[in-house]
Amino acid sequence: MAKLSLFARRRRRVRTALKARSGGRPRLSVHRSGRHIYVQIIDDAAGKTLAAASTLVKGEKSIGANIDAATKVGTEIAEKAKAAGISSVVFDRGGFLFHGRVKALADAARAGGLEF
Repeated sequence: MAKLSLFARRRRRVRTALKARSGGRPRLSVHRSGRHIYVQIIDDAAGKTLAAASTLVKGEKSIGANIDAATKVGTEIAEKAKAAGISSVVFDRGGFLFHGRVKALADAARAGGLEF
């Protein structure tokens, strides 16, 4: 199978499992590209993004796409979630494996006070 179709299958499988156990909590969605990592806290019921963070900083030099950068983004999203009054989320890794940058972001968000 093509790499993209395998990614789509993993993403669909993860999203289906999330819907079953979300319990009305917002979703912490992660996207990892070759140069950046992006994270959003999304309220699926209202269809709105509640908080977002990424390594892509407008007007500044980007902080890169490595584990250190993912850790910084994880702590940043935890701070923004606290400011928005969010303490518990469901982690949506999309089709990405829970390893490396995705794991570093999740660990930093947990250390920052988010529960998932």
